[in-house]
Amino acid sequence: MAAIYKRDLRAYFTSPLGYVFIAAFLIVMNSVFFVTNLLTGRNSIASVYTVTLYILIVIVPVLTMRTFSEDYKQKTDQLLLTAPVKASGIVLGKFFAAYTVYFIALLFTIIYVIIVSAVGDVNMASIIGNYIALLGVATVYISIGIFISSLTENQLVACIATLGIFIALFILDYAYGLVNVGWIKTVLYWLSIFRRYNTFFLGVFSVADFFYYISISAVFVFLTVRVLEKKRWS
Repeated sequence: MAAIYKRDLRAYFTSPLGYVFIAAFLIVMNSVFFVTNLLTGRNSIASVYTVTLYILIVIVPVLTMRTFSEDYKQKTDQLLLTAPVKASGIVLGKFFAAYTVYFIALLFTIIYVIIVSAVGDVNMASIIGNYIALLGVATVYISIGIFISSLTENQLVACIATLGIFIALFILDYAYGLVNVGWIKTVLYWLSIFRRYNTFFLGVFSVADFFYYISISAVFVFLTVRVLEKKRWS
């Protein structure tokens, strides 16, 4: 797994993709912080982190679209599949490489906390809760993106398909507020990534909600492993 991780992480930064992802993320985040905090003088930056949920819908598909599609296109997937590495090791190596790029981008946002805390009091519980939630949400987004990438050699198809799934998840979350039938609301809540973010937004760490994020990502990692195993034995 370590070799796959290093290989893919290096690939993100020997091509423009890693830099473009981080730059796009920070351009939007910095703009939101400037408008919602610097211009208004607010010392609460929780709303800035909430915007991240929606930014990830657009930029994570770009981050994950090449994870397997590039190998399929370049025919280097055969080297991976015949290497003495378990399919789970390949998938996890690629997952953690993409996650590291996201984590690096997120680290830069700590400067918002430093700036705001320099001029006023901040709710550290809420900030820590938001960071934990954003790390959890990213595991779901990235695992879905990697799974979709494992199904096609076309990076554009992988990107659009992943974006479509994320938009569908957003629509389900929006539908939650429109439905009044109890069991349907329960199902929509279970499917909602965004509703579970609310407890973290308030600075309350929810073990159940965080475990939900990890469980969903584990399901998609497992499905990706199955796709690779099928290719290995076909």
